[in-house]
Amino acid sequence: MHELSIAESILDIAATEAATHRAAAVTAIKIRLGDFTGVVREALEFAFEIARQGTIAASATLEIERVPLRTRCPACEMPGASGYCFICERCGTPLEILSGREMQLESIEMAEEEEVTWIASP
Repeated sequence: MHELSIAESILDIAATEAATHRAAAVTAIKIRLGDFTGVVREALEFAFEIARQGTIAASATLEIERVPLRTRCPACEMPGASGYCFICERCGTPLEILSGREMQLESIEMAEEEEVTWIASP
């Protein structure tokens, strides 16, 4: 399951950013995931739930924005048909992929360090 290594990589990036910004915790992570990446969304969500345990993102949520596969013909400009046929129905030219291969970390929400108030005893 390569989704586990992807989840771990996402969490590594989040932990690095949290350390850079001196955050107390990572509360949410948003990614964009294309239909043509080969990543199974449900498997990634499951892997994230497991991999986040014991990390600075232990209570973080994972939001996944689905990016649909979109293609077009570079010769006749016809948009590609749905599905995974990569030959233009009109002219037979191989289609160009416009979207659907994305796997991008869009944002990381972090909680600031809790302020500690020191009270001096008299």
